[in-house]
Amino acid sequence: MVLFNVGFYLVVPFLAVHLSDDLGFAGWAVGLVLGLRMFSQQGMFFLGGSVADRFGVRPAVLVGIAIRVVGFLVLGFSDTMIAVVVGVLLIGVAAALFAPAVESANAVYGRKLQEQGVMRRTDLFAMEQMCSRTGTVIGPALGAVLLAFPFSWTAVTAAMLFAAMWVGFYRWLPADDDAAVAVREATTLRFVWRSVLTNKSFLVFAALCSFQLLAYSQLYLMLPDQLERGLGSQAALGWFYVGAAVFVIVGQTPTVACAHRIGHRAAILGGLTLIAVSFLAPVAGAGQAAAPLIQIVLLTVWVVVLHLGQMLMIPPMRDTIGALAGETNLGAHFGMLNTIGGMLCLLGSLAVGAIFDLVDLGRVPAATSWVAVSAAVFAATAALAVWTARAGAVRAIMPRRVSA
Repeated sequence: MVLFNVGFYLVVPFLAVHLSDDLGFAGWAVGLVLGLRMFSQQGMFFLGGSVADRFGVRPAVLVGIAIRVVGFLVLGFSDTMIAVVVGVLLIGVAAALFAPAVESANAVYGRKLQEQGVMRRTDLFAMEQMCSRTGTVIGPALGAVLLAFPFSWTAVTAAMLFAAMWVGFYRWLPADDDAAVAVREATTLRFVWRSVLTNKSFLVFAALCSFQLLAYSQLYLMLPDQLERGLGSQAALGWFYVGAAVFVIVGQTPTVACAHRIGHRAAILGGLTLIAVSFLAPVAGAGQAAAPLIQIVLLTVWVVVLHLGQMLMIPPMRDTIGALAGETNLGAHFGMLNTIGGMLCLLGSLAVGAIFDLVDLGRVPAATSWVAVSAAVFAATAALAVWTARAGAVRAIMPRRVSA
């Protein structure tokens, strides 16, 4: 997971810079490309998770990594809209195969650890977040250094990292045991899909929780844009990503402990609320009037509060999804969460990119995009609060607190 995130964050946080500065794409085009990447990744998670449930974790992981190697090479040497779109689609599809397989394996292992009294499953999910963020510390820092070189160098470096990781997974990732193979062979994709699509409680919960992914995806579009508009340079971009990753590594353990004390429902709703509030911080500096130091402070507050909300809600959210899924076909259930989120990310990135173009034309205030995202997440939080208060089955799965 560390290497996976090094390779990913080596490229993706700087993609908007490459598209706008090197290739001269308009704001709507940058938003479209970033949205398509999120959609092809998160949007295809349901299919990728279903493949892992039906054919096994190991094949899904190995194929996914191989596709990502190709995707980074295509993206690194593309200079047209069509070629760039092909590259980002390959990168996204690769993650759609890899990530749900890993999530489902961790959910199964976490449940076993919880039953054995070793640790809570939410703690395992928190540890996974911390390990992943270790890679995001190294990736953006290395990407910032490579900004001095052509983007193709960065893309090739990422492709080489994933190629090395494929070799490691091939050697050390174990195949399923005979019992798991027997269960998979008796399962059809149609059965897997039906188990998800007929689970109404899960679908409602996943749809409302997916707004956190919509909000987080704007980090790759709104942060570079705000740095460019407010400071005239994106030189600090990589350090924002590094700082956010360090914050998660340091803060995830006490945050998940807080989630245990207040319970799943309060943690999830509280996390969504923090995410919504975070987008109001940069509003005062969204124009050109604020001093550079104030701009930096406001953006720092946004990034910190956004990640604090995620740290609070994601581990209990994932644990609740496993319970709502009945602990079966977890790859498809976790995949559907991200598929819904991917669709929201595509629409959100297009909308925010279009708003940026309107800002450039002087038709809307500079703060419009921030307020719009905040309002969307607030609305999802309110809807989730009302729904969970009325759904008895969900309240049973989301206790007020988790006993030690």
